[in-house]
Amino acid sequence: MRMLVMFDMPTTTSIERHNYRIFVKELEREGFVRIQFSVYVKICTNFLETKETEKQLIPFIREDCIVQSLVLTEKQYANMHFLSGTSIKDVRNISKRLLIL
Repeated sequence: MRMLVMFDMPTTTSIERHNYRIFVKELEREGFVRIQFSVYVKICTNFLETKETEKQLIPFIREDCIVQSLVLTEKQYANMHFLSGTSIKDVRNISKRLLIL
C-alpha cells in the first residue's frame, strides 16, 4: 500500500520557508519520496504503519498549513494516469517491484 501526503504551506517569509524545509526533511526521514512539488509518497506494509507515520508527522505541521494523507493500494497507485507530462520509468512508478515478505 502507498501513503500519499499532499500539502500546502506558506513560504513567503524566511520563517515559513524554514518550517517548510523542516517538514520536507521529516517526510524524507520517514521514507517519503517526492512525486510532485507538494506531493510525497511512501510504501507502507499495512494500515497500522500509515497511522503511525501520520502520528510522526503531526508535530512538524504548523497551524497555517494544509496537510492531507491518502492511502492507496498498489493496484490503485499503479492505475495512476498521466494527463500531462511523462511518467518517470523508475522504481517509484512500477508496481512489479513489490516484494511480499
